[in-house]
Amino acid sequence: MSILHIEPFSGASGDMFLGALASLAGAHDDLINLPARLHLPDGRIEVREVNRNGIVCRQVRVIDLGEDPDRSHGHDHAHSHDHGHHHHRVNRHLSDIVELIDGAHIEEGAKTIAREIFQLIGEAESRVHNIPIEKIHFHEISGVDSIIDIVGTAVLLDRLSVTRTYCDPICTGFGRVKTQHGLLPVPAPATAELLKGLVTFKGDEEGERLTPTGAAIIRWLNPDFNPPALVPRSVAYGPGEKVFIEANVLRVSLVDEQTVEDQFFVIETNIDDSSPEYLGSAFQSDLLATGAIDFSITSATMKKGRTGLTLSVLVERKQLEVVSNYILETTTTIGVRFYPVARRILERRKVTIDTGHGAVEAKEVTTPSGRRRLKIEHDDLWAYGRKAGLSPAEAATALQNRHLNK
Repeated sequence: MSILHIEPFSGASGDMFLGALASLAGAHDDLINLPARLHLPDGRIEVREVNRNGIVCRQVRVIDLGEDPDRSHGHDHAHSHDHGHHHHRVNRHLSDIVELIDGAHIEEGAKTIAREIFQLIGEAESRVHNIPIEKIHFHEISGVDSIIDIVGTAVLLDRLSVTRTYCDPICTGFGRVKTQHGLLPVPAPATAELLKGLVTFKGDEEGERLTPTGAAIIRWLNPDFNPPALVPRSVAYGPGEKVFIEANVLRVSLVDEQTVEDQFFVIETNIDDSSPEYLGSAFQSDLLATGAIDFSITSATMKKGRTGLTLSVLVERKQLEVVSNYILETTTTIGVRFYPVARRILERRKVTIDTGHGAVEAKEVTTPSGRRRLKIEHDDLWAYGRKAGLSPAEAATALQNRHLNK
């Protein structure tokens, strides 16, 4: 089971999803024969490396050999709606597409996903045109390239075993788009139907940034737009065909979800009307006793050029209120800010080192490569150094060698 995080800051389309998910699954080579598995001899898949504003990623390009090979591809070459001048595309009904999917040599799970995505598009078109879904003629969406985009995406979602999805607000674009029905507003009517209940924004550049297919895929994934703290495991990009000022890519990630018990927060506040002495050792000791895991105090220049301090405190979620209250009660600040963070810690264990000059307490940590090192308690390190006639650095080296080389 996988958790997917979608970042459609530049919109989304079928080919963008296909490219991003193929990179995430490491499945570019497996897509090459997808047209044959769908019994679509006019389809061909090309994979090429492209650069979008410095982001180098692999584009999965679906070519319909039955169409003009020199046709211009839009934001989503399968679904840009700019196909009014082409006459080779077959207009299929939903039943035709379902029959094609049923006969494909792909996993049953992928077939189910693909059928459900096409069903969503059909229902949206039906509502827009006020025509029964079985009578809807799929225009752009019924082309070889569009079918492969959707079925390929379904294959990859099934392979990744996506069980939960989080999504950032979706960029739709704005302006007008040319379709077989004439000029229509962006987002196109079918896209707008699919977006009901989803969180969107227009973006800064004119044009269609979100296609019906991109919207249908997101709709099928049924994402949550209020994610908890997430830990990315792998990240991939799917490029769009059009070139915009900003990077025209869709970013997707496989993530781990922090449970409430594992969530950590940073509490911060700026203080510019208090002596630093009030944040001294007594305050710091009580801060740790209250529940702070770690903290830092840094110098900062505040508004109007005033010199001040920034207090940053790491706490577990369950200690957020009590530590915030302590800061508000014992400092001159009149407010704090806090935000969730993820952290990664090394494996560690407490050890006691017999030095001949007394016991020294330390933590033995193990790095990701398996290398061990010591984190020695500060007071013990200084005490050992004084007794052994060593500087703190020499004492640390001696203790490392004594413990790790035994």
